Amino acid sequence: MTVAAAVALWHRAHFYKAIACVVLALIAIQYLLSGVIDRRSIETIFTINTTRYADRMYRHHPRGLIIYGPVTVSSMLNNNATTTTVLWGGKGNSNFSKLETTFPTRNASVVASSQESSTANSTNSTTVLPRCPLIPPNLVGPLAVSKSPPELSVIEKTFTEVQPGGRGCPTDCVPRHRVAIVIPYRDRPQHLQALLYNLHPMLLRQQIDYQIFIVEQKGSETFNRAMLMNVGYVEALKERTFDCFIFHDVDLLPEDDRNLYTCPEQPRHMSVAVDKFKYRLPYADLFGGVSAMSREHFHLVNGFSNVFWGWGGEDDDMANRIKAHGLHISRYPANVARYKMLTHKKEKANPKRYEYLRTGKKRFATDGLSNLQYELVDKQKPKLYTWLLVKLTPPQPS
Repeated sequence: MTVAAAVALWHRAHFYKAIACVVLALIAIQYLLSGVIDRRSIETIFTINTTRYADRMYRHHPRGLIIYGPVTVSSMLNNNATTTTVLWGGKGNSNFSKLETTFPTRNASVVASSQESSTANSTNSTTVLPRCPLIPPNLVGPLAVSKSPPELSVIEKTFTEVQPGGRGCPTDCVPRHRVAIVIPYRDRPQHLQALLYNLHPMLLRQQIDYQIFIVEQKGSETFNRAMLMNVGYVEALKERTFDCFIFHDVDLLPEDDRNLYTCPEQPRHMSVAVDKFKYRLPYADLFGGVSAMSREHFHLVNGFSNVFWGWGGEDDDMANRIKAHGLHISRYPANVARYKMLTHKKEKANPKRYEYLRTGKKRFATDGLSNLQYELVDKQKPKLYTWLLVKLTPPQPS
């Protein structure tokens, strides 16, 4: 080989090395840029679709998809691979088949900005907490329901995480949902004690910012459950801005903590399967027992009707309001949305309930939050709940 040929070969080799370095540099730049884009897009998806994901993952599978584990933006983007356990709840409730999936991740630091509720969780204002995972990591599934709780004083000492007024909130993450639990009430102390004993631990595991409101009707007049729930909505919003409301009968105890008390995309009927009805839904439009609605939807339908004094009719009227406003009733699977009912004497039925149901559409805009009248007689905040004693005023005929 001549000297000229050797020099040419040497220059060619270095040219190829230079090209390779440029290509590698471009690949590295593209990788870094894609990391930023991926992080932002994932954060946006998680922020916008939180509730939709939680609803649809149940709705689109007949047995319900439950994901256990901290599936957060930060957990998906840390240095190491993240293993997420996916559990499929079968008909037997307690039997699960497990699938573990490992997500390859890249180094990133993604945290959610702290909301108002996070200030109550930390005395250090500079601490920024991550958002709570879409599916709480400490759920246990089927619960051992206790119908005979200990004394109220014992319960208060046991639930150290519950703040006065019946408020619970996670301390290690920013909750995605701010929920008011509204319980219409009168003369059921044993039932209330049992519900609080079973409900608080479940809500704490679900990592929501919640507060329980007991709305008690004063006097001996016929009980008006619907008006009390309207009052609970109005009074709760005087405390702070809640995202949604769970309207909860005092005699229904949840049997599964995968029945998430979170904010629904559509009005959600929670008590799908009750032991009294052999864990079957009595009819398709049932919206009684335990139900959830967003603040916007409840305001849209003008709340519950105020004319249903006595047992029956108000929930069916609400179902009619929901459909009339272009919404629909959503539900979790019956093997998850299970409740035990405490025995009680049945309330006197409203003799005009069927008539009011037939003519309800004419009153949707004028009967409800728009004509609600009541007097707040007393308000107290013991350890386990916020107590509202109210005197109801029958609305004037329209």
